[in-house]
Amino acid sequence: MRVSRLHDPFLRGQLAIAALFLSLGFQYATWAARIPAIKADLDLSAAEVGVLLMAAGVGAAVSFPAVAWLMRRLGSRRLGLLSQLGLALLLLALAAAPNYPVALLVMCADGVLVGCLNVAMNAQGSALETRHERNTMAKLHATFSAGSLLAALLASGMTAATGSVAAHFGVAVVLLAALGAAARTGLLDDEAPADRAGEPAADGKPARRRWTLPSSLTLWMCCAMVFGTVAEGAMNDWSALYLEDIAEASAELAPLGIAVVSGMMVVARLFADGWRARWGDGRVVLLGSAVAATGLALALVSGGVAPALAGFACMGLGIAAVTPCVYAAAARQGSDALTLVAAMGTTGLLAGPPLIGFIAGASNLAWGMGAVAASAGAVALCSTRIRWTPAPAVADEAATPA
Repeated sequence: MRVSRLHDPFLRGQLAIAALFLSLGFQYATWAARIPAIKADLDLSAAEVGVLLMAAGVGAAVSFPAVAWLMRRLGSRRLGLLSQLGLALLLLALAAAPNYPVALLVMCADGVLVGCLNVAMNAQGSALETRHERNTMAKLHATFSAGSLLAALLASGMTAATGSVAAHFGVAVVLLAALGAAARTGLLDDEAPADRAGEPAADGKPARRRWTLPSSLTLWMCCAMVFGTVAEGAMNDWSALYLEDIAEASAELAPLGIAVVSGMMVVARLFADGWRARWGDGRVVLLGSAVAATGLALALVSGGVAPALAGFACMGLGIAAVTPCVYAAAARQGSDALTLVAAMGTTGLLAGPPLIGFIAGASNLAWGMGAVAASAGAVALCSTRIRWTPAPAVADEAATPA
């Protein structure tokens, strides 16, 4: 006899945490899809839109001290639920923003809450793996991409039905509230706060937690995360332009660059937990980033549309498991390590596309994409310096025996 999946504690936790991942991808893609309408409503220039987009990234990048403190005070469960609710409400605030300065403040706050939810949900995912000795982080990261796809479909439908940003965001908030309610029933309780800064000392006074420099292991994880997210973000932003300007693809074929990268990443993340169980996180990251770097480099040397698409597929396939594995490794080092690594990941996503643009401006986009391949190679080098914890021996399964 087999236990009903509805009563499987691993599955309940997995679905609840997946709701947080789905929420983050959905919320991000929801406001990003309506940037043209927000630009028109607030009468913004292209430069002002660029600063508005950067405000969210800056808020996430500088949120490390606040997120670390909140993780110690609230734990990953409460922080995840509160930040998910806050991100939903910020959609309404953005829709109601009367002017550009208010919109900038909303986007900066959005970045901070993204940092909070990013750390909390990855901490929950790592705790689920540890508690049940089953891999699931890669599948959880795949649901983030699914959330972005769902938001894009909703945005298309709402734009066709009404030009109102407020109406669109109102529907999105209802869906986010439903996801938050689903997450609430199955998230893991924190077994014990990782850092008890407020516990009384021997003299009865609250003990002060001393801040310490991150370990060399944490710093190598930060480097791997930065280079991995630089490669991931740059491919999303520059692949279509590379196909059109360098590979001389038609306007109809150029968008296939993003589709190939994103599609391969989703597929790889659906299977990556099995790879982790068989070969371990360290080998998956090393081999995957090597495939990404080599495949893209060979495509750039070969030239042409078909080699470019093949190289993009190698990049999506190889880089997909990097962030889930590094997040899982960082979570095992404690909340501060996870928070710092997450902040570095956001920095990579923020700095990557402009850096590639700077290189392309100084030479051409082929050299810029070469830097993306080099970033993937740097992940492979960093992975050899990380002391990987052996992965759980069992991958995510459909059910557990009674």
